[in-house]
Amino acid sequence: MKLRHLALCLGSLFTSMTALAESTHYPLTVRSCNREVTFKEAPRHALSHDINMTQMMLALGLKPRMAGYSGISGWKSVTAQMAKTLDGLPELAAKYPSVETLLNANVDFFFAGWDYGMTVGGALTPATLTPLGINVYELTESCAFVMKRPGASLDDTYNDLRNLGRIFDVQDRANALIEAMQARVAAVRKSLPAERPRVFLYDSGEDRAMTSGRLAMPQALIEAAGGRNVLDDIDASWTRVNWESVVAKNPQVIVIVDYSEVSAEQKQRFLESNPALQSVDAIRNKRFVVIPYVEATPGIDNVKAIETLAKAFHPQ
Repeated sequence: MKLRHLALCLGSLFTSMTALAESTHYPLTVRSCNREVTFKEAPRHALSHDINMTQMMLALGLKPRMAGYSGISGWKSVTAQMAKTLDGLPELAAKYPSVETLLNANVDFFFAGWDYGMTVGGALTPATLTPLGINVYELTESCAFVMKRPGASLDDTYNDLRNLGRIFDVQDRANALIEAMQARVAAVRKSLPAERPRVFLYDSGEDRAMTSGRLAMPQALIEAAGGRNVLDDIDASWTRVNWESVVAKNPQVIVIVDYSEVSAEQKQRFLESNPALQSVDAIRNKRFVVIPYVEATPGIDNVKAIETLAKAFHPQ
């Protein structure tokens, strides 16, 4: 019994030491795309861009460390629960903030992504903001726009949560959130059949379709839900393709991303009425599934998307 008690005490001590070792020691350097970013201390006036990155920050309990958020009300809608969480936190820009917006709000940390608030050669980039004392952390999935990288993975989201945990010294919250997400994904995967339906993701567009190649998050979501992205051979992130390419791939299921002024119902009606698509299996069999933008882009709601998609892909 004494040995067992000693082992338990040593175990508790080891756990405490491990937790202590995980605390952030500044200065901290983290990898962001193809850059190293150093933080002398935890940010105090952070700005998150877009709904998915803002949701990550809020889920980690970082609202007191935020100067605000941007890029939501201009084209996204939030749930009542998220609206309640956002209450009291200012939206600094309905769509895209300017450099002046960040400076006026005394922002010291900008969490955004390429094609999620930042564009190569644009006004808001790590190159333009770092000299102004604003550290930038780039959404991992979006790094495909500025560097060569493998296909999108759920590890991209987990990596962002871990790095945010380290940057703000909230590793315990980040690890708990990641473990909960991984458990839900594992539960879905455990019951998936071997058959994988052909899936096309439709974001928007009429002349050409905005969709996901193998480097955007829907690739990982479709795969985890037991489907196969028909455009997994396209080495691109969010991209546009001709309708002829969609017809040639003949998807069995179409996933519609719901956001912006054009509703998911309007998008579905357009697809069903498009003469070029009438031979597609998904159109003939009316197999559509809708997920909101916040679930289709990297973030904590990726698990919700996987659960929804798995049921739609495998209704049996």
